[in-house]
Amino acid sequence: MKLFQIEEPDGGPVDPSAPGAAIGLDVSGAQCEVGFSVGGNALILGDREGFEQGVPVPGATAEQAEWQELFEAARTRAERALSCPVTHAVIVFTEAPDADTAGRLHKAAALAGLQVLRFAATAELLGGSTPALAAAILAEDLVPRPD
Repeated sequence: MKLFQIEEPDGGPVDPSAPGAAIGLDVSGAQCEVGFSVGGNALILGDREGFEQGVPVPGATAEQAEWQELFEAARTRAERALSCPVTHAVIVFTEAPDADTAGRLHKAAALAGLQVLRFAATAELLGGSTPALAAAILAEDLVPRPD
């Protein structure tokens, strides 16, 4: 039996402290849509065929735990689709959340392992694109770059 080793093109492991991928979350409808962008080319991320799972959006007055569940489910979907860690998000609402709601959502996202780059209202985003795709493009622009 012969053994062989497969290495990353750069030869070493990725820095675990480096930021992961950034996603766009559209929570303006009944179901959350998750978008991802590379070079301004965005797409909606879905579950594998046969393993589809809806990600329902809780009401605006929902408890922090319900929002945390949404953020965890969205992050899991993205990490499975991308095969890499996801650490940042731009989140799109029908209308921008008030300060109290934004604070509760920041905490819920942090507990789910996501750092919120920005909250946005659908009217603020680029026309001609779905909110999840526009948020993904914005997230790509806002995510911190490794030195």
